[in-house]
Amino acid sequence: MGIRIASISETWEKDVFTNKGQYIGKIRDVECDLKRFKMRSLLVQAVKGSYMSDLLGKKKGLIIPFQMVEAIGDIVIIKHITPPAATEDAPAAGQKEAVSQ
Repeated sequence: MGIRIASISETWEKDVFTNKGQYIGKIRDVECDLKRFKMRSLLVQAVKGSYMSDLLGKKKGLIIPFQMVEAIGDIVIIKHITPPAATEDAPAAGQKEAVSQ
């Protein structure tokens, strides 16, 4: 069963949280599929100091596919987002690769 809302404008400026309680940011825009009358994705602006702003670095926001949305009410709840695991080949942040001579 899908999530029902009366108007797309009801979603703007709502706070977005993960289902684990992490604050993501605020909805700034919505992408819709007008042929099927469905929402495709949410454009969320990461608020400074939020869980997502730490993951995004200098990027200002992210696009969340609507399949990740679990509930829309006074707030929006999405499935939890985890950062990608660092690969063993890539150096950790702040470390330099050793140069062989």
